Amino acid sequence: MAFVAVRVLSLFVLSTAAVVTVIGAAKNPTCESPTIGEPLFPLDRDLLQFALNLEHTECDFFLFGALGHGLDSVAPELAMGGPPPIGARKANLDATTKLIIEEFAYQEVGHLRAIKSTVGGFPRPQLDLSAHNFANIMDNALGYHLNPPFDPYVDTLNYLLASYAIPYMGLVAYVGANPNTNGFVAKRLLAGLLAVEAGQDAIIRAILYQRKDELVAPYNITVAEFTVRISELRNRLAMCGMKDEGLLVPRELGAEARMSTNILSANKDSLGYKRTPAEVLRVVYGTGSEHVPGGFLPKGGDGKIARAFLASP
Repeated sequence: MAFVAVRVLSLFVLSTAAVVTVIGAAKNPTCESPTIGEPLFPLDRDLLQFALNLEHTECDFFLFGALGHGLDSVAPELAMGGPPPIGARKANLDATTKLIIEEFAYQEVGHLRAIKSTVGGFPRPQLDLSAHNFANIMDNALGYHLNPPFDPYVDTLNYLLASYAIPYMGLVAYVGANPNTNGFVAKRLLAGLLAVEAGQDAIIRAILYQRKDELVAPYNITVAEFTVRISELRNRLAMCGMKDEGLLVPRELGAEARMSTNILSANKDSLGYKRTPAEVLRVVYGTGSEHVPGGFLPKGGDGKIARAFLASP
């Protein structure tokens, strides 16, 4: 009996010690991965600052679309004195879409703050978010002039189609920047940015997919056809093969070559496509040349990478 009592007491002491250890670990958990190497490299700064051109475009487009005012009202310190966007205005959105776009807008404010506080930045570049600019994009995508001209702000569906043309470029730019980003701080920032950009793009595509067979008034063109044409335009402008797909694709291009549904744009292994800064500028400028500004950035992008392209023929 004495042996049994000692054995039970020993087990109790060991169990108590284990509980104390677990409680101690819970009070002082390790929540950060070990860091390896340098936090930032010079190219990291250049690549992340380049992304500000896209983040500023998205931020003011979403802010104005949902709220009727932009970065100068919400976080003027992040605009850093840059000129107000051309032609941006409040969109006629349904209540649910308005909330989604408002959330996206505030997320973009956070992105600007995260990038500028980590690697520095530059004033908001001149942006063209006018209906005229979007009308040119849609005309170029379809190959003829729409009548009446496409207006992204007129209703929810038009605004979502216009939104289809923007966040995806940030997504592929971040995927493209990833292999050339080396510092652990830069990689952590890039991964966080990419995750949210991909989420925004997925939500926009999913909503549009639910309406893929709907005709966009008054053009007698389906939502799915609009997305296919916009994606084809971006592939033509970038001039580096197919890295952009609409909501419907030939079966051989779908997931595992088994589907024509294409809610998420991805390559044959279902990995996100990547683009270089030059490709991104060719599309965002709408000129097919990283040396010739236009489109969303009529005076060109800012930052070391964009300025270098503008300075060279």
